[in-house]
Amino acid sequence: MREPRVGVLMTGHSHGVDSAGGAQHRRRLTAVLVVTGAVMVVEVVAALVSGSLALAADAGHMFTDVAAIGIALTAMTIAERRTTSRSTFGLYRLEIFAAAVNAVILLAVAAFVVWTAVRRLDDPPEVGSGLMIAVAVLGLAANAGSLWWLREGQRESLNVRGAYLEVLGDLLGSAAVIVAGVVIATTGEQVADPVASLVVALLIVPRTWALLREAVTILLEATPSGTDLDHVRRHIVGVEGVLDVHDLHIWTISSGRPVMSAHVVVEDAWLGHSGEVLDMLQHCLAAHFDVDHCTFQVEPPGHAAHEAPTHP
Repeated sequence: MREPRVGVLMTGHSHGVDSAGGAQHRRRLTAVLVVTGAVMVVEVVAALVSGSLALAADAGHMFTDVAAIGIALTAMTIAERRTTSRSTFGLYRLEIFAAAVNAVILLAVAAFVVWTAVRRLDDPPEVGSGLMIAVAVLGLAANAGSLWWLREGQRESLNVRGAYLEVLGDLLGSAAVIVAGVVIATTGEQVADPVASLVVALLIVPRTWALLREAVTILLEATPSGTDLDHVRRHIVGVEGVLDVHDLHIWTISSGRPVMSAHVVVEDAWLGHSGEVLDMLQHCLAAHFDVDHCTFQVEPPGHAAHEAPTHP
């Protein structure tokens, strides 16, 4: 039997989550909110004057962006409040609820635009292509700037990623409106307007569906994508003094906040040094799997037989 070696590895237990990027994410989203809101107002006025459905669709998409980013900012602010006895993990999960709501809104807008565009295909109204092109170019430039501003944060926060995808859809939509305006100006084919609006709607759906699926996965507390539980189990059992692991769970509270809990069976000789075992386990998980919030129940051999049958 291996003898315990006191002081093999001592690291502080980390049970907090790093929210240093939260303020930066909020600043980015606020800047995008201001720019998108301003462009949306211009597009609404231009759509009414020119009669362009494609421009109206893009303005409608921007309206959902403004609402979605507003929801996201509110959720992020509330989520960073301190934990309470009723919310022991804090309110980080509100970010995911907001992302799911954003996705549902976007899918509804896409369905409405498709329905309206199909009705216009047979008898498209005449639109003012010059104003249509000018405003779409303004929208394209604004969206490009917003994408650049959000490019880093979208890798770290699901809410920021949702805003990033929405702005990307806006950028592609503005490009489609520009193309439609050029076609109308050069050929007189008014059908280009509803066709462009269909393109805008179809560009929204795949990315929005992916966002909704990821948000639902987190809400259902499923194992994070790309996480191999058997691989995690092998690493835990590889820690000195550990015989087995069971009741292993890994889930996500919010973007970039994975959490893990497990029952760890420890050799009798190591039971008196459970603090050191916990330090080694914590270090192993943080180093190999980027999981900082880990909860371990250290057990002697045979203890599993006394646990409730509901434990997996």
